[in-house]
Amino acid sequence: MKYLLILSLLFSCTKKPTKEDKELLTEALEYFKPLPDSLIDVNDPVNEAKIFLGKKLYLEKGLSINGQISCNSCHLLDKFGVDGEKTSPGHDGRRGDRNSPTVYNAGLHLAQFWDGRAKDLEEQALGPILNPIEMGMKSEAHVVLLLKSDAEYIRRFNDAFPKEKDPIVYKNVGVAIGAFEKTLLTPSRFDEYLKGDYFALDAREKKGLKTFIEVGCITCHEGAGIGGGQYQKLGLVEEYKTEDKGRFVVTGDEEDMHVFKVPSLRNITKTGPYFHDGHLDSLDDVIKIMAKHQLGAEVSAEQVADIKAFLESLTGELPKF
Repeated sequence: MKYLLILSLLFSCTKKPTKEDKELLTEALEYFKPLPDSLIDVNDPVNEAKIFLGKKLYLEKGLSINGQISCNSCHLLDKFGVDGEKTSPGHDGRRGDRNSPTVYNAGLHLAQFWDGRAKDLEEQALGPILNPIEMGMKSEAHVVLLLKSDAEYIRRFNDAFPKEKDPIVYKNVGVAIGAFEKTLLTPSRFDEYLKGDYFALDAREKKGLKTFIEVGCITCHEGAGIGGGQYQKLGLVEEYKTEDKGRFVVTGDEEDMHVFKVPSLRNITKTGPYFHDGHLDSLDDVIKIMAKHQLGAEVSAEQVADIKAFLESLTGELPKF
């Protein structure tokens, strides 16, 4: 009898989704997708070799002119892929004019950099190494010569590119780093929710999700990346003052003036400061400004708090290295 009573109590306490729970999840699935399990087959031996090499290159300070800067200097793997700086210092202390975005989940984006000037991870990885303000290496040939002088790199490149007679070429530096970066996914409670766990989010987070959808944030922030899948003008509805010409610098098209890639909101509570130039420290301010200038909406303090609560659910688990 005691056993039956315990079972009865357990069943009575089992949570069941309400009609509202089911409707919200159905609506959410119209706009969002859970993260894929992987962007690269990590069980393939050649891919495994590329990933190992890519991680080594990602952390390699020798790829900077002063031997002090690596990819990880601005995109820290243990800090959700950012450095927490408004803009990042390069090899000689000079800073660029744009904020360093997180490397996590970047493989889901339609292109790389704030202005989309690199078509993929592989192309993006090569830019900072030769950038005179960032890592400052003199030339592709200089990088290749450096790598060819290291016995371990010779072996690692041969393992990663077994069909190539001369695998240490500059392009393959990007290919290897890109392979590593494709492993940088951060699944969160929101992914569990999208997969059918109604209670992976608490009541406040669900309220925030509903507000996020109703206000119209899903116009830009959608998909598995919850953003990163399109370009938008900063100040779409109401002008937003910025001297940065955005994607216009890449295309020369007037319609791309002040247009930027929509950033991902995954791990957003951990990746400030915000905007392309890192000029905002407060996520609350970001929510209010985006609602006003992108959607023409005035949001209340309660709505801001609710949306922020939902955004907390996008904080994911960092990979273990």
